[in-house]
Amino acid sequence: MCGIAGVLYRDRAARGGAAAAAAAMAATLVHRGPDDAGAWGSDDGTVGLAHRRLSILDLSPLGHNPMSAEDGRLWITFNGEIYNFLELRRELEAEGYRFRSHTDTEVILAAYAKWGTACVDRLAGMFAFAIWDAPRHRLWVVRDRLGKKPLYYSRCDGTLRFSSELKGIVADPAVPRDIDADAMRLYLRYGYVPAPYTIYATVRKLPPAHFLLCENGLMTVRRYWDPVACALAGASRPAPPAAEADAELEARLTLAVRQRMIADVPLGAFLSGGIDSSLVVALMQEQSAAPVKTFTIRFEDPAFDEADEAAAVARHLGTEHHEETCDERRMLDVVDGISDMFDEPFADSSAVPTYIVSALARGAVTVALSGDGGDELFAGYPRYRLLAPARAAMRMPRAVRRAVAHGAGWLPTRRLRRIADVLRGDDADPYARFIAWWRREDIAAMTGQWPPDCPAYADASERAAGIDPRARAALVDLVSYLPEDILTKVDRASMAVSLEVRAPLLDHRVVEYALQMPESSKTRGRASKWPLRRLLYRRVPAALVDRPKAGFGVPLSAWFRGPLRERMDEYCAGADFAQLGLEPGPIRRLWAEFGAGRSHRSDLVWQMFVLAAWSRRFRGAHAAAREVSRA
Repeated sequence: MCGIAGVLYRDRAARGGAAAAAAAMAATLVHRGPDDAGAWGSDDGTVGLAHRRLSILDLSPLGHNPMSAEDGRLWITFNGEIYNFLELRRELEAEGYRFRSHTDTEVILAAYAKWGTACVDRLAGMFAFAIWDAPRHRLWVVRDRLGKKPLYYSRCDGTLRFSSELKGIVADPAVPRDIDADAMRLYLRYGYVPAPYTIYATVRKLPPAHFLLCENGLMTVRRYWDPVACALAGASRPAPPAAEADAELEARLTLAVRQRMIADVPLGAFLSGGIDSSLVVALMQEQSAAPVKTFTIRFEDPAFDEADEAAAVARHLGTEHHEETCDERRMLDVVDGISDMFDEPFADSSAVPTYIVSALARGAVTVALSGDGGDELFAGYPRYRLLAPARAAMRMPRAVRRAVAHGAGWLPTRRLRRIADVLRGDDADPYARFIAWWRREDIAAMTGQWPPDCPAYADASERAAGIDPRARAALVDLVSYLPEDILTKVDRASMAVSLEVRAPLLDHRVVEYALQMPESSKTRGRASKWPLRRLLYRRVPAALVDRPKAGFGVPLSAWFRGPLRERMDEYCAGADFAQLGLEPGPIRRLWAEFGAGRSHRSDLVWQMFVLAAWSRRFRGAHAAAREVSRA
């Protein structure tokens, strides 16, 4: 796992110093790669590639990046892991290729030399990489299928810049930091800024399963893998017998876990005691010669704590289990670093405990496996069960719906409050309303315009309109919520402590199989993830893992009535939100109602808190830097 950066100059007047420019961008990514650094520039000064290395495979200098092919015509800077690199290596060796290192990086170079850009179809892994093909004067920048590894780019002033993190691009004072108004509206709607947007108008995210190609001055962005097409292709297929389906799923998961256990450094796993992480750990333990190291954190508040359940699973499987108590002071210390971690507003508060469990794991290992992806692939979120009742409720007269919503709006759980929001409106897509944070009319009041849809959500929802509503909801989550929230959270929180996290359930071969499974096969009664449960129950007693989904929450209400109250008072009383182009009235009303006990929306308060904190950290620092440069 590493950090990458690069520049491609188009304007001859700007040529020169490309390697230095790329190295300066990569210098902001030391946390992603503390073990080594490298930079390369083309002889004519038009191209620069840079790298920060977290050494995982082939710890020798032969793994140094940027890396070139023997003849020097191809150069690569690579972030991630190619899990099937040994199979590809053997195939390429049979074709006469001779390797100098034992790295997957060199395998990508050889695969590109053999198959061109079509080589990406053969790669199984999590990755973001850039290849400079000198004979073609081509820069090829690629992001993995599910969006596990990030990639940002900007094209302005005749220069293309790319980086693993947003900070790598905006560190260059030549890149403007004007806020993208649509990105701000999307943040208010979803709690994150979805691809291709970033909070800055001049910077974009490369979407998952896409590549960027710059050749002879022309830039194109193309999709190379389509999970929606996979789901649609499977919707008409008959379900195989349960035993056959179990065997195929188990084979794919076992392979995914085995390939993710390849490392030249210590390796472990996150363990919450839930279905997904318990199955991953069980499969690891079956393939490990020594007890697997597992990690969880214990919360002081029992409402958020699953440490006892995780410890019980660890005892049953015989892992070497580690846990740490996550007290309020520890969590609040992390809150102050959220802006630096994510570079743009990001409102998922579970980033705080994710960082803490990552830091715990990093004390013993360099790589950790996780159970991410099980909810989206196997109907795990409780909200999917609410779709049928919601559709029925939306057929009630509006007056009745609003009366029910008035009562539900006072209930203490966020899920029920969001149901109340759905019942108040007349949205054609109730699920879009359910997953939204602020209502569209509130966003219009704050920004002057209705918010757009998340592009990936809108595309998948439209193309999959004819499939089962639960399957469609899970599919839109797979292409939007999963990469933009869950995987972003895990990547930034883990890489902040230089920990690599691998997700076997998101191996694209597992994903493709899961997308083609009938939705009816994924649940039994109120039990979700039924295919995963069947595999897990052979290894862990059901009594140890069967319980309601708890999530990874933090006590936001207590924080805003205690240690964070004064800071939120300051944000609301000052000009922070107005300076971001927002009408502060709705935010101040929300805070006043929360303080008076008339609102339970601590999630919205947190979203605004994170936004103001980010603005002070990044926009304030940028303004100060501009003043210094003018002096």
